[in-house]
Amino acid sequence: MESQKKSSQPANKTSASEEHEEEQCCADTSCENNEKQEPSSPKQGDFSDPVYKEIAIENGAINRMNRDELRAKCAELKLDTRGVKDVLKKRLKSYYKRQKLMHSAAANGNSAVYFDYICVVDYEATCEENNPPDYLHEIIEFPMVLIDTHTLEIKVVDEAETFHQVLKRAVSWLQEKELGTKYTYTFLTDGSWDMGKFLHTQCKLSCIRFPPFARKWINIRKSYGNFYKVPRTQTKLICMLENLGMQYDGRPHCGLDDSHNIARIAIHMLKDGCQLRVNECLHSGEPRSVPISAPIEGAPAPQNPKKRN
Repeated sequence: MESQKKSSQPANKTSASEEHEEEQCCADTSCENNEKQEPSSPKQGDFSDPVYKEIAIENGAINRMNRDELRAKCAELKLDTRGVKDVLKKRLKSYYKRQKLMHSAAANGNSAVYFDYICVVDYEATCEENNPPDYLHEIIEFPMVLIDTHTLEIKVVDEAETFHQVLKRAVSWLQEKELGTKYTYTFLTDGSWDMGKFLHTQCKLSCIRFPPFARKWINIRKSYGNFYKVPRTQTKLICMLENLGMQYDGRPHCGLDDSHNIARIAIHMLKDGCQLRVNECLHSGEPRSVPISAPIEGAPAPQNPKKRN
């Protein structure tokens, strides 16, 4: 990110009760500081259905295809033909798995998506070259892109006022969409810093309590790496787009454009069969991993920001 201004405001001192509240940002004791999330193994009985043998046979056939064959098969099935070989293989495997489970008792109770809406945020904050560890990043762009997981449509809001005003208007916007009341939702970010660093620091600087609805989120870098089985070096925004056969749309490091492109990646993953789920949370003021075994819960209904005492 490019430096746009330097923060000179010192961090506000918090009371004991406020420090306790920060420590309780995520009350889920199952959160662990794991770097990599591996899917938990299904129970032995889960594979007793013959459909899994059929899926394994399809997967073997797909593994033997070259890139041209993979693209031809995707075109035949009217699937997206863009992307590197590993992406195409995952797309075909997910397609056949969905089709076979759809006609099998093994799919009973399974939902295609965990949330009705996914709210993508990508804050832009002040920074300096070679930031010191105690540098106080201030949020200067507060964009949000809302994905309807059922229609895969995108809704956008871009705010640029004082942080307290922006957060209040963002909450009102989420409330108008009936998120957390009528519809389930969660947040999605490109990495851990948006919620775990930028929002956490800005709330302290603005003397605002950290909003409960932002305590858990989807880190799309982890989701992408685990779903497509690629190393962390291939989970940067531009790299994810290119591997999916897409180009960056807009101006890099513009919060709204970044959010829009992150949403494009998320939609692509949903189309490829990825069930995006919460994988990080804020615990004791630090971002931590949420294990795959944790219960799936949407974010609570958004409330107006509360000032610190």
